[in-house]
Amino acid sequence: MEKLAHRSRLRLSKPFIRALEVVRWPETSSSRVFCATTASFLLVVFLVGTIAPTRWIDMSTFAGVSFQMLFRVSPGYPLRDEYLFNCTTTNTTLTCPANYLPPGDSAERLSHHQCPDYFRWIHEDLQPWKKKGITLEMVESAKQFAHFRLVIVNGTAYVKQYDKAFQTRDVLTLWGVLQLLKLYPGQLPDLDLMFQSTSTFDIIFPDWSFWGWPELNIKPWVSLMKDIEKGNKMTNWTDREPYASWKGNVNTGARGKLKNCNSKKDWNAAIYDQDWVKEVAEEFKNSDLSKQCTDRYKIYIEGNAWSVSNKYILACDSMTLLVNPIFYDFFMRSLVPLKHYWPISDHPDQICKSIKFAVEWGNSHFDKAQEIGQAGSKFTKEGISIENVYDYMFHLLNEYGMLFRYKPTIPPGAVELCSEKWGCGPNGLEHMYKLETMVEGPAQRKPCAMPPPYNPNALQALLDQNAKIKRQVEEWESKGNQ
Repeated sequence: MEKLAHRSRLRLSKPFIRALEVVRWPETSSSRVFCATTASFLLVVFLVGTIAPTRWIDMSTFAGVSFQMLFRVSPGYPLRDEYLFNCTTTNTTLTCPANYLPPGDSAERLSHHQCPDYFRWIHEDLQPWKKKGITLEMVESAKQFAHFRLVIVNGTAYVKQYDKAFQTRDVLTLWGVLQLLKLYPGQLPDLDLMFQSTSTFDIIFPDWSFWGWPELNIKPWVSLMKDIEKGNKMTNWTDREPYASWKGNVNTGARGKLKNCNSKKDWNAAIYDQDWVKEVAEEFKNSDLSKQCTDRYKIYIEGNAWSVSNKYILACDSMTLLVNPIFYDFFMRSLVPLKHYWPISDHPDQICKSIKFAVEWGNSHFDKAQEIGQAGSKFTKEGISIENVYDYMFHLLNEYGMLFRYKPTIPPGAVELCSEKWGCGPNGLEHMYKLETMVEGPAQRKPCAMPPPYNPNALQALLDQNAKIKRQVEEWESKGNQ
């Protein structure tokens, strides 16, 4: 790709970062704080009596994807002159222009729609800070763990770097924040956040991979979804292999549990070990996610932590076999077993038998298995649309900002974020993905309407119902019923 001319137009694909998504969610609603990996939204909490910490998390990875890049203009986000920016070879200092902050938008916006039900978990995740609020001492105490500090003051973002996160996770996280601020200019309160990518107490948030994963050649979410959907239409359910498949590093963490299941004859499963060195050398040409939807059943299992692969697997139209997780994405807690996926035991001695039973059940209940696969795919397409990803991020940060007991200020040494600083740079996938996901202008609609918090009894009933369904599947497996 040639270097940009003097002006580029911002384009929209609107996802958001995974600034805090990997999280464990206990079976009861008593534990409110979780551990996460990758770029994480930190709060050191002093509510010792109310906190139930979870397992520490490590990084997880997933196979890469095709190299093709798609440029497009998304509907509903008209081009705005103030969203044009200079990106020239003479701008070596990458400074932000003096008139960077876009003018206020007085246009009448369309009525907002209702947010998906999983937005209700935002209330639950912020519950520990509802009474006492968030203090400067809490935020400052997380500095020792953070990779960077993000401050939003009067609609402009500033960042102070403490350490480098793994790969470009911090860069794409900040890129997502920047696009959000342009999508909803001046609508978020002042904020003060700490982000990191190791082990911390944090709040669930969408991840960096929505804006692409250049190191693994994984396209931004909108482009990849189009490729997967196109592949789904070309692959008839009847013609798909009647087995369960999974691709990755079988020796990494919990994924090692699948190692003994690699037999279509014995376990109805095909487990493919990913040769990362070879894939990197061949630019991941054999790891195109849009070409991995050729089996009727796809397995999702965590590695040492949460994995970004769940959303890609769900989108395949295949029936997802979801190995009971410890960590959760921001959307996962609205998935219903036997509606969106088939639950698989995570016990090392049971997992292969559980996969075998699920495949046999699906092949004996062809229409029902296809229905589950399509329901999971529909949930991904509609529930995790890029619009909803940005709106989830907006509402979480908005609710978070309302808990502050101090006025955030720009910390010494922080630098201003803008498209020139983060959009310009060397050519390559990272640069291409940024161009593809640039926001063209303020949204011509309001953010979706936040649903109310769960009633405690209703929340417990929901958790109990899902647990009951999983127990029913376990009983079917133990009796061999189909």
